[in-house]
Amino acid sequence: MKLQLVAKECRRRDGFLMETNFESRLPLCLRDAKPPRPETPLPIVVIGAGGIVRDAHLPAYQKAGYPVAALVDADATKASALAQKFSVPFSTSSIAGAIAKAPKDSVFDLAVPAGAILDVLPELPDGTAVLIQKPMGNTLDEAERILALCRKKELTAAVNFQLRYAPAMLAAKRITDAGLLGDLHDMEVVVSVHMPWDLWTFLATAPRLEILYHSIHYIDLVRSWFGNPKRVLAKTVRNPLTAKLAATKSVITLDYGEWKRVYIATNHGHRYADSQQSYVQWEGTEGALHAVMGVNLDYPKGRPDALRIARREAGWRELPVGGNWFPDAFIGSMGSLQAYVTGEANVMPTSVEDALDTMRTVEAAYLSNEPDEVPLKRT
Repeated sequence: MKLQLVAKECRRRDGFLMETNFESRLPLCLRDAKPPRPETPLPIVVIGAGGIVRDAHLPAYQKAGYPVAALVDADATKASALAQKFSVPFSTSSIAGAIAKAPKDSVFDLAVPAGAILDVLPELPDGTAVLIQKPMGNTLDEAERILALCRKKELTAAVNFQLRYAPAMLAAKRITDAGLLGDLHDMEVVVSVHMPWDLWTFLATAPRLEILYHSIHYIDLVRSWFGNPKRVLAKTVRNPLTAKLAATKSVITLDYGEWKRVYIATNHGHRYADSQQSYVQWEGTEGALHAVMGVNLDYPKGRPDALRIARREAGWRELPVGGNWFPDAFIGSMGSLQAYVTGEANVMPTSVEDALDTMRTVEAAYLSNEPDEVPLKRT
């Protein structure tokens, strides 16, 4: 009887210590969840003046105090109007003109459609730094050619997989890396929203859409937690309400062995506001995290991001989130590249080499979608 009482008291004390440890470490994780950035930001030349630059790149750089030296777009009028709005001192329709005008240590922010990347990269000076808009080409073949070209020109190149740097995701990564959820065994991404695809006119004729241009964010996010999957199982389908577009709904399972369930489920044609969802959720042996990606719920205006945590056998509670995916994550993707260029960081998490593995995973998803299904047996 005494041994049972001692064991019970030890379990009580261990539980108390674990809870105390959790409560003391959680604020430290939240405090340290900051995006990488250089002490002295380098000037930026932005190539492309589309909606993503207007809604995310330039607001992020303005908020972070990153100096933008020039803005380039084939439509000089568009470039001029956007430059004026964000106090960019020089705009032009010529990349060569921007290079001549900008400081020599400028970092290039390449925000053009995937099919234009291989046309623009040759115009950049050899040896410079460049942040390339995702996806890294329209196909894996294009991605490999982009990587080869970056190496040939000795570019310090990264791909703008910025979701990793959203404030909620930075906090979640700190918390899980600290072991506060125990051993992670589940990660799910669910997006069921109405996406106004007409904002991107070039997507009207794109043969690949949802996985390549949207779920690629979540594939890269999953890889930032678990690395490359063993295999990918996927199905991506079209919506009769957007019949002129390629597939806009997907289910993707990423195989990390028998002890982890990892999947992405998206439906961009869900027009019913009261039931729309946009979240990432992690489960571990000791707790769970739930992150809301607000931008998908009312794109591009968006709603606030949110982050909640639950301990095993306890309720959910809100955690402070210091910003949103749009525009704040773009501070981190540019800051990460610049910190590496200036020598303040030893790694560049979204380098073109790492991004190629995200593109390989995307390609695996599309190959899995090919018609090689197993038919049901009939009696």
